[in-house]
Amino acid sequence: MGMIVFPSSSTFLLPHLLVFALFITAKALLKIPENQTMPAVIVFGDSIVDAGNNNDIQTIIKCNFLPYGRDFDGGVPTGRFCNGKIPSDLIAEELGIKDTVPAYLDPTLKPQDLITGVTFASGGTGYDPLTSKLASVIPLGEQLNYFKEYIAKLKDVVGEEQTNFILAKSMILVVAGSDDIANTYFVFRARKLQYDIPAYTDLMVNSAAEFLKELYGLGARRIGVFSTPPIGCVPSQRTLAGGIERECAEDYNVAATLFNNKLISVLDSFRTSMPDGRFVYIDVYNPLLDLIENPQKSGFEVANKGCCGTGNIEVSVLCNQLSPSTCTNVDKYIFWDSYHPTEKAYRVLVTPVFQKIMNEFF
Repeated sequence: MGMIVFPSSSTFLLPHLLVFALFITAKALLKIPENQTMPAVIVFGDSIVDAGNNNDIQTIIKCNFLPYGRDFDGGVPTGRFCNGKIPSDLIAEELGIKDTVPAYLDPTLKPQDLITGVTFASGGTGYDPLTSKLASVIPLGEQLNYFKEYIAKLKDVVGEEQTNFILAKSMILVVAGSDDIANTYFVFRARKLQYDIPAYTDLMVNSAAEFLKELYGLGARRIGVFSTPPIGCVPSQRTLAGGIERECAEDYNVAATLFNNKLISVLDSFRTSMPDGRFVYIDVYNPLLDLIENPQKSGFEVANKGCCGTGNIEVSVLCNQLSPSTCTNVDKYIFWDSYHPTEKAYRVLVTPVFQKIMNEFF
């Protein structure tokens, strides 16, 4: 596997970067091709990859309290919407970059943390600008502003040449869309009178395309975009729209599938218009649906309820230490709360991502 090799520069006066390089070489579980490198994981999006950016903003979309984080390092709730690690952590861990990807707004963040990547994600946000307004969270546009600030800080740490190198060679992950469909369109019906599903998914994909173009304009070149999941099958949406039997809400899944197909087309078009970029569609819809429909195959027992509380509706502030009946054996559950998978489920789901990374980014 190739070690990280930064381009030579008279401004490159930070020997501790070599320590990071050796760390990555020693710990990486995936074999990165010789003479290639992936120095950082940089993340944008929603609660699936929020590591605590919502902690200190004025929103109820928070989870910096138990039982969230009960299986995280030290049993400390960090603001991750999970019992343990989230996909961005697992991907960075698997690549050997670092054990967790910290929140950019974490007050304990150190300058050297910037070198190997951060997450700008905010639980409750989406491609539709209205989604973040409804939840009072950080919109993707503001996440881009933080990214620009991050770039300036990174230049102060490693210089401009190394900053450009890191941006071009790192994995950039974008995870959004489920809150647009589940909350803005169906639950709050904030767009339903204005748009039918095809028109709304057009709005979503157009916003996604503009966001990705801006990332590219700021120097990102290896960009992985997660599909929307089968959002109609998560426990909360079963409860709200799945009828007495709490079946999957199929209209939610139809919207998700339509958006995903449009996203694939946009990413394909970028390969022509921005040929030096790598825009990779990462399918989580089908792997999660397969996990939900065949839980025993991966060692799970419960697919239609979360571990927290009754498992039917509890999420964010409703999932707390007073929630009754929270499960003791989380490993039986695909979902931690009524919206977000468990760390164990994430580990199953991100496994296919790794091969996709190797095939597409190098």
